[in-house]
Amino acid sequence: MVIVDVLAAAALIGWLYLALGHGAFWRTGPGLPEQDDPPAWPEVTAVVPARDEAAVLPETLPTLLAQEYPGAFRVVLVDDGSSDGTAETAARLTGHVVTARERPEGWAGKVWAMSEGVRAAGDPEFLLFTDADIAYEPGTVKRLVREAVNARRDLVSQMATLSVRTRWEKVIVPAFVYFFAQLYPFRRVTRDGARTAAAAGGCMLVRRAALDTAGGIAAIRGALIDDVAMGRLIKRAGGRCRLDLGRDVVSRRPYPRLADLWMMIARSAYHQLRYSPALLAGTVLGLLLLYAVPPAATVAGAVTGHPAALVAGALAWTVMTLTYAPMLRFYGLSPLRALALPAVALLYAAMTVDSARRHRAGRGGAWKGRTAAAH
Repeated sequence: MVIVDVLAAAALIGWLYLALGHGAFWRTGPGLPEQDDPPAWPEVTAVVPARDEAAVLPETLPTLLAQEYPGAFRVVLVDDGSSDGTAETAARLTGHVVTARERPEGWAGKVWAMSEGVRAAGDPEFLLFTDADIAYEPGTVKRLVREAVNARRDLVSQMATLSVRTRWEKVIVPAFVYFFAQLYPFRRVTRDGARTAAAAGGCMLVRRAALDTAGGIAAIRGALIDDVAMGRLIKRAGGRCRLDLGRDVVSRRPYPRLADLWMMIARSAYHQLRYSPALLAGTVLGLLLLYAVPPAATVAGAVTGHPAALVAGALAWTVMTLTYAPMLRFYGLSPLRALALPAVALLYAAMTVDSARRHRAGRGGAWKGRTAAAH
C-alpha cells in the first residue's frame, strides 16, 4: 500500500495544482464582453475551406452570409477537391466559390485551402477563418471585430459549441473541450506575455497585417492541427490573442457513433505529440496518474482500511469532479456525470495510443480521403 499512498498523494498534488494554479482552465466563461462600436468598421473576408460538405452547408453558410456586418464583408468558400457537389451547393448560396489549385508537396490539405482563400480574399484588414460545419448567431462577426479593434488584438478565436445530442457525444464531447482547455488554458492564451498559445479552428478572426508579419499561411503549411499552429504563429510573432468558449459559434457536424468521435480524436492526437514515442508514453502515464489513480486509490483504501490512500484518492477525485462540472453545465448535462471522468480519460488514452498505431501503419491523420504522412 505504500506505493498506492505515494501515487494517490502525487495525484492529489497534481489536481491541486491544476485547480488552483493552471490558468483556471476549468472555467467556461465569461465570453466576449459587451463593447462600444469601433470608430470605423474594418473590412472582413471570411474564408471557408470545404471538402465534401454539401450536406451541411445549407445549415451553416446562410448564418454567415446573414451577419449584417456594418463594414465591408464577404465570404469566400474554397472547394477543396470535393466529390459531392459542394461547389454547386455553395454557389447557389453565396456565388463566391474558389476551386483550390493542386496542393503542393508539404502542405496539409486544409491549410492549402485556407491559403487559396487568402489568395482570393484581396486585402481586407481582417480574415475570418471558419469551418464549413460552423453556424453563427446573429451579430457574432460584429462582436469579434469589436474585441479585435477595441482591445487591439491580432487573433480573436471562439471555440464552437459542439453537438451533444447522441449518447456518445454526451460522453466524449464535453471531455474533449475540457482536455483542450487543460492543455491550453484560455486565460493564459489571452494573457500578454504568457507562452501558452492556441486557437479554435472553427472561428479565428486574424488581423491580416499580423499574419503577414508572422510569415503568412505558408509558415504553418504542414500543420495538421491548423488552429493551434495559427495561435502559436501569431503569438510568437508578438501578436495579442484571445480565445473563448461561447455559444455564438455552433458546430452542426454530428458524431452519432463512437467510431466517428474516435476518428476525430485519433486522427491528430499523435501529431499533437510530435510523433514522439516518449511523449506518447508520458501522456498515457500522466493520464493514468491523474485520472485512474484517484478512484483506484479510493477503492483500495476503503477495502483495505488504509486511510492515507482513501483520503488522498477521494480528495483528488473530488477536485477532478469539481473542475469538470462547469463544462458539463455549459453543455446542459448533469454534473453527476463528472464522477465518470476517469473512465472517459481512459478512453482518451486508448484513442491516443490508437493514433500512434495508425501513424505507424501509414494511416495517420486519415480524414475525408486524405492521409497525413507518418513521421
